[in-house]
Amino acid sequence: MKYIDFHCDTLGRVTPRTPADQPVPLRSNTLQVDAERLKASGCAAQFFAMFMSIQHEEDTLRRCLLMTDCFRTELDKCSDILAFAGNADDLDRNLAAGKTSAFLTIEDSGIIYGDLAMLRVLHRLGVRLITLTWNYDNEVGSPNLSPESTAKGLTENGIEFVRECNRLGVIVDVSHLSDGGFWDVVKYSDKPFVASHSDARAVASHTRNLTDEMIRALAEAGGVSGLNYCGGFVRPRGGDMYAPFESEQCTLEDLAAHAVHMAKVGGVGCVALGSDFDGIGSWPDGLDGADKVPLVADAFKRAGFTESEVDNIMFGNAYRVIRETMK
Repeated sequence: MKYIDFHCDTLGRVTPRTPADQPVPLRSNTLQVDAERLKASGCAAQFFAMFMSIQHEEDTLRRCLLMTDCFRTELDKCSDILAFAGNADDLDRNLAAGKTSAFLTIEDSGIIYGDLAMLRVLHRLGVRLITLTWNYDNEVGSPNLSPESTAKGLTENGIEFVRECNRLGVIVDVSHLSDGGFWDVVKYSDKPFVASHSDARAVASHTRNLTDEMIRALAEAGGVSGLNYCGGFVRPRGGDMYAPFESEQCTLEDLAAHAVHMAKVGGVGCVALGSDFDGIGSWPDGLDGADKVPLVADAFKRAGFTESEVDNIMFGNAYRVIRETMK
């Protein structure tokens, strides 16, 4: 069964840190994602995030451009398996050619300083999704880390940033964003948006997950949430959403419970995949790499989803968002 994954952090691990370093081959490596395992698992499209900490990277824009170059260079080396995609038509052509589509994304608009000109430049270089924040305040908004930051909305620049993403055909991503910022995206975005790698807060009380009200709003906007495989976000728990994890151990059944809950609240059409591979330290038992993603579909079937519903969660819902947002 083919699938689309809205988020992995593999590109940051592949890109060299210094000119003297060699890139980690994207074709085959010991990370959680490589071209060969994507092909073997039936992946139709993988979204590759350019991520770095804006508090610790000296020159974020330079690092972003280096990642963009590495992305293109490694795709050329894997051209028999992977191909760049910038919209649904590209994805369709790649599928017809038997190739996995590779979409380029940015995790944290602070990497490009929330600058609309830089947004346009990176769009021309192939970026098609931007996560508005990571774990620090930036020029666009605030993360969902504390009661104080949770309440903050988008900045005035952030509102314009969302509007420019809509105009360009760049998907707006609310994973990591404050609750206040989420509701501003609902208000100001006129295109479907996504939570590329977030789960359900009612199942696992954590700031990185979505409330039922958010899930409904996301669904009404035509968007999706990509289920994150991180054990701390998946393992069912109640209580204080800011509390540290007691355990990160979880199962495929725990992950499926998030899909069941989201489907009950917002409909099956709002559920997708966003593994967070190569950016997490724990995952459901057995789900340790891209080659194991078919196990997720099996878990959804055991949870009671029909074959067509599983196909939509794995592929169809994400495809629809790509078709409706990208140019």
